[in-house]
Amino acid sequence: MAQAHSHPASAAGLGGVGRAAFIAVPVAALCALVWLLLNFELPFEWRLDWVPALGVNFSFFVDGLSVLMLLMITCVGTAVFVYAGGYLAGHPQQHRLYILLCLFMVAMIGCVTADNLIVLFLFWEMTSLTSFMLVGFNHEEPKSRKSAQQALLVTGTGGLVLLAGFIVLGQAMDSWSMSDIVRRLPEMEQTPQLTTALLLILVGAFTKSAQFPFHFWLPNAMSAPTPVSAYLHSATMVKLGVFLLARLDPGFGEWPLWEWALKGVGSITAAWGMALALRERDLKRILAWSTVATLGTLVMLIGLRGEGATVAVGALLLAHALYKAPLFFVAGNVDHGTGTRVIDKLGSLRHAMPWTAAAALLAAMSMAGIPLSFGYIAKDLILEAKDSGDVFAFASAAYTVFGAIAVAVAGVAAFRIFWRPRGENLPPPEAHEGGPSLVGPPLALALIGIGLGIFPFLIQDLIADASLAMSPATQVTALSLALDVGPVLTSLAITLAIGGLIYFFWDPLHRAFERLGEITGNVGMIAVYDRSLKGIPQLAAGATRWVQGGSLPTYSLFTISSLSLAMLAMLLTGWGQWAWPAWETPSVGFVGACLLIMAGAVLACFVRDRLVLLLATGLVGFGCGVLFLFTGAPDVAYTQFVVETVFVIVVASVLIRLKRQGRGNSLPEPALRPLALAVALLTGAVLTALLLLATAGAFDTSLTDFFATRSVPEAFGRNVVNVILVDFRALDTLGEITVVMLSFLAAWPLLQALRRRPIKKGGAA
Repeated sequence: MAQAHSHPASAAGLGGVGRAAFIAVPVAALCALVWLLLNFELPFEWRLDWVPALGVNFSFFVDGLSVLMLLMITCVGTAVFVYAGGYLAGHPQQHRLYILLCLFMVAMIGCVTADNLIVLFLFWEMTSLTSFMLVGFNHEEPKSRKSAQQALLVTGTGGLVLLAGFIVLGQAMDSWSMSDIVRRLPEMEQTPQLTTALLLILVGAFTKSAQFPFHFWLPNAMSAPTPVSAYLHSATMVKLGVFLLARLDPGFGEWPLWEWALKGVGSITAAWGMALALRERDLKRILAWSTVATLGTLVMLIGLRGEGATVAVGALLLAHALYKAPLFFVAGNVDHGTGTRVIDKLGSLRHAMPWTAAAALLAAMSMAGIPLSFGYIAKDLILEAKDSGDVFAFASAAYTVFGAIAVAVAGVAAFRIFWRPRGENLPPPEAHEGGPSLVGPPLALALIGIGLGIFPFLIQDLIADASLAMSPATQVTALSLALDVGPVLTSLAITLAIGGLIYFFWDPLHRAFERLGEITGNVGMIAVYDRSLKGIPQLAAGATRWVQGGSLPTYSLFTISSLSLAMLAMLLTGWGQWAWPAWETPSVGFVGACLLIMAGAVLACFVRDRLVLLLATGLVGFGCGVLFLFTGAPDVAYTQFVVETVFVIVVASVLIRLKRQGRGNSLPEPALRPLALAVALLTGAVLTALLLLATAGAFDTSLTDFFATRSVPEAFGRNVVNVILVDFRALDTLGEITVVMLSFLAAWPLLQALRRRPIKKGGAA
């Protein structure tokens, strides 16, 4: 549980200049954001061509929602970079953490500003990869490696599902621009293609924002260093899924599937996340489960159709960043100063860590929704959204559970470990306060949360712009600190009372949840993930034994049947749209060639003698040559005759030699194999249908016209066929000549051997 945060003075950590250089990166990004807001009107668009032929461009779109996310990325990022300098002071790999944090910040900025779906996916996956390396920063620890692997597998798999959704959506809308798609979606019919895209995008967003049933990876990622937890898992990356849902909500918002999926999944995640927080004793994991619950609440709010829901989303996004990041910093300071994060071993730390205790108290006020904090205003807006929206009973109950346990969690983080009487949980004797870089960031962010609660008009325009970006028809009202006795204060009083009871009975509730976990057994999503991970090698081994048995006919059977089924699915998908060719009476040569091919194929199905089988398949080859001859391809027919003749001669010579030695007389398999025959018939039928469809279309004369107009001026020949063979298709012709020559060379030794062999009396060789 405890981590080593102090290192020898000789460790090759970053110096003050190096840390300042890295801290300047988020500061510069924050200044660039301020400059953008002062000099350009929203929305702001910028585009750079990348692969225009595929519709993929570096196009960026910045509106109110993007600005809100950018503010959290840069402002909280600055605090994280400062905090990391003190948290990992003297760490030999501190520069690696800073580099990864910089890459992650760039990926986040790209995600919230990219307008092209493919570019957005690239930045999306970049956040998953950098998150994997950040969570596994302490890679020498097995727990960190396992947590990083789990986070990458869940979010990376969700990212691939998201890519599929983006591709389906882009093809259905004939556009890769997010803003264009969102603008046109309300006018589109709810087709199966768009429904498929919606479901795939929901899965991708739910995995990134730790929604049920993908919620388990986030608390397990708490093995990461505290700066990583504060940045990725409270303020930025886990909100990417929420951001994407909010961005697409104006387009899909009126779809019942979209609305009820968000409200249902969000409500379950909110209630379940807070309930699971009661099972934890690690302070960071307690905060992580409350983050899962907040993410569920945000998703539920996006699904609401009532007035003010988008305002509540914007306010809660900001409020959560301003109180949860400081609380993660507090957990890091406690671990740094005491060597543990287990709440049973902590208490009365306010004397040893007064500044951290102050930051915890201020942030906890906002988390609990105490008046004079921005969290209070956010919860006021959430209540208004619930009252005006269509919220079913479970969602209302879920929010009640979320609010009450949030109060209890805030009490644990701010009161239990800092203000609990000395008779209980005496602080460790080595407990000490951190330096300015450890206490400054949590205090600054917590004070901003209190300041915005007292003066909400400072953030009014930003929340309004973000709300209008999510719902252009929203009537944004001014944010105010409503302290009048009414529904808000009444609801707050009830929530505080229930939360106080939960805090008071935290330990009995924890024991009850532990016993419940023992009774139900290992049936959670973590168990499902672990079993799936163990089952993959077993499934792969079984599939390998079944498929790769060393039999070439089996390999051929799998390959040909898979291709045939894929082509059959394509044919059946557009069956009513295909145009079939009209019947034409074939020529005698054409019919004869077909009969010759059919005779060879049928004969090959029933013979076991290898030599006879060779001759039967030779009939198929010669029949193909006849077919080419009567369909206007004499050069191909000639090549086919030569190759087939040489092949039959060479292989027949080998088979005769083996037969004289008493080997290879017949096939080891039965002559007639029903499965192979069925696959052959299926493949033949599918290929026949494809050829008929190919010949049914109008003949494209573009190549004919090209050769006719360029034969004389470019190749100086009036015989178009000769010009094509010698000039335009020179390499192809050379290849045919090479095949014929190699066939001749292959047969030459056999012919020479027959010529030198004496003829015995009686005419027998």
